[in-house]
Amino acid sequence: MNLYNFVGLTIIALMFIAGASVYPNMPELMATHWDANGNVDGYSSRTVGIFLIPVMTFGIYLLFLLIPKIAVYKKNIQSFYKTYSNFMVGIISFMAIIYAVTLLSNLGYVINMNYIIMPALGFLFYGVSFLLEKSKKNFFIGIRTPWTLSSDKVWEKTHKLGATIFRILAVLAFASLLFPNGIILFIIPTFASIIFLVVYSYFEYQKEKNYE
Repeated sequence: MNLYNFVGLTIIALMFIAGASVYPNMPELMATHWDANGNVDGYSSRTVGIFLIPVMTFGIYLLFLLIPKIAVYKKNIQSFYKTYSNFMVGIISFMAIIYAVTLLSNLGYVINMNYIIMPALGFLFYGVSFLLEKSKKNFFIGIRTPWTLSSDKVWEKTHKLGATIFRILAVLAFASLLFPNGIILFIIPTFASIIFLVVYSYFEYQKEKNYE
């Protein structure tokens, strides 16, 4: 087991231990979802509230282990495996943060969820930018459009631009805390950026075809 897998499993194990230890103190109906203003707008049973996120996180961990083994472009994934593994730990840590604030909120601590979730998203998106920057063509990780998968050059151009955009989005995640309903300033550019990158890959592919 490498260091990244060990760290990931350790975080997940701590999530299960934390959940089991506070289980008796949790309400039968737990707050598990918050709106853009940080107000509770969704509840789950205690069992679901305690165990769903750790189980999902363990599933994500297993998926990260599986992808390099079943990928068509195994060598491509191996070429950025360190960045891939770092991102795995990053997303597991992100899930652990969400889980921790969920437990604390249900234990009676007053927490503004946006002040926790948005910085966590900022760090996660910054991690995504490095993953995009280092990734090579594959069917699982990155901006996988018909046009990036058809051309190494289009893949590289789209991912280079995508890395820059996701770094900007990471900054927007932090900046959103400065404005009322600032989360909208993050969500709209995020969806717009995803659409833009798909369209960009199409036009880059068409440009490449015209030069052939």
